[in-house]
Amino acid sequence: MLEGQTLKQQAAMLEGQTLKQQAAMLEGEYHSRSVVLTRAGGSGLEVRGAQEPEDCSERVTGADAGTETPRERGRRRAGRYRSRESVRRSETRERGRERVLNRLLIMRLSVLLCSRTFHVSLLFSFTLLLTPLSFRGLLYSPLFSRSLHLERLSREFLSRNLQEAADALTYFRQRPSPSLHGNRSLASPHNISLPCDRTAARPLHSPPPGGHVPLAITIITTRRRPEYHYSLQVARGFLDRLSDCGPDCSRFRLLLCNVDPSPASHADACLLSHFLPSVERPSRGMEEEEEDLNRFEREKQDYAFCLSRTLEVLSPEYVLLAEDDAVPQVDFFRAFFELVRVRFPHKPLGGALYAKLYHPERLQGYLNPEPMRILEWFGLGSLAGLTLTWLYSRVFRQTPFSWRLFVAFAAYAMLLAELWGRHYLLELRRASPALYNVVPATECCTPAMLFSEASARRALGYLQEMKCQPGNAKDTALYRELEKRGERAWAVEPNMVTHVGMFSTLRGSMEDPQLL
Repeated sequence: MLEGQTLKQQAAMLEGQTLKQQAAMLEGEYHSRSVVLTRAGGSGLEVRGAQEPEDCSERVTGADAGTETPRERGRRRAGRYRSRESVRRSETRERGRERVLNRLLIMRLSVLLCSRTFHVSLLFSFTLLLTPLSFRGLLYSPLFSRSLHLERLSREFLSRNLQEAADALTYFRQRPSPSLHGNRSLASPHNISLPCDRTAARPLHSPPPGGHVPLAITIITTRRRPEYHYSLQVARGFLDRLSDCGPDCSRFRLLLCNVDPSPASHADACLLSHFLPSVERPSRGMEEEEEDLNRFEREKQDYAFCLSRTLEVLSPEYVLLAEDDAVPQVDFFRAFFELVRVRFPHKPLGGALYAKLYHPERLQGYLNPEPMRILEWFGLGSLAGLTLTWLYSRVFRQTPFSWRLFVAFAAYAMLLAELWGRHYLLELRRASPALYNVVPATECCTPAMLFSEASARRALGYLQEMKCQPGNAKDTALYRELEKRGERAWAVEPNMVTHVGMFSTLRGSMEDPQLL
């Protein structure tokens, strides 16, 4: 049947047949060949079948040709085809395995890219990489770079402060006052303090005779660097806030308390005396020269003097003692009404000794010893964790809640809040006075302190009993005293005043001050 065909033609014909069919066909072929050979053997003729392949596996020696039967030869060729088929199947299986492995790899990558662990790890990684670059210019961030930005920010602050001082001086010199009409000093450069006459003028905010004063604002002032006009900046700030407040603040009163050792030499206080009622602390005699060496005790006595004179002159319901470098924020009186009417409606300040309206921004971080801030930090993380978990489940169509995901997002929010800086989060509360925070006070500092009438009289007694010295300034001594007596004090956040003084009278003037 296969007689006269080439090996390639035979292979092509056998390719589509099963092994059993190929073996049967080959057996028939070689059976016919054996018949032909038997017939031709007697006549001595040489009969050739189909052309044999040239490779060594197809060559048969004379001895083997005589001993190998056609059946054996057919089995050998069938075995060869079976081995080729086996190799082909093996190659097919290898290619299949490769495709399966590739698909498995793709599936694993897809699962990894869609997994929560990968998403959270990516979020943390990007945050830790980007926040040092984004937050290093924020003054009150733990990542703030002093070497890159502190000197520049300090120069900008001083420059801006000088401009505001010049504006405040111009503001008061242009206000109508009988004693200043015709004063030739108005033509002088307006950021240099000049002596003013002591002629009394009708003040803009004189105390009403026998009237009720809900709030007395006393500005404690002494001489500092003359070109910065700190007391003028503070007085203008309160006058502007009172004007914006309207009828609700019509009975509030401003009082200037001049505690300079030489009151007549304090030019800014002299200028303000034409607009505000003022009191002066008498000049000291030689017998107090030794005590004057202790600036901390002197500051405490000045503070007690101003508090006492305010109670004596105005008899207010509340007393605000503001140092002459504490400029009020725009929403100062809205926050004040929220504090006294909403937070403590029944008892002034809830019976506390005082309420601090300022705390240094650099000390407002979460990682401080104040326990309330730690609780606030965890509360912020929990709220942000719940929000981020809900958003994640909506975006990626995951299960509604996962404790592990919630903990990861809460930790992420807490980390980001601390790296950004708690001060900047507190500033967001200015959107509404209802968002202001009232927390237990710490010992530092006293730029703006709010007292009720009763608590002011108690604090006055405490101040007269204590002795201040280095390491025990009036803020620290007052805080220790209320702890010893089991009293409370509050701090309002964010700050209700801005501290603009970089030249301290308590610790001496600094030639090159810095913000931190």
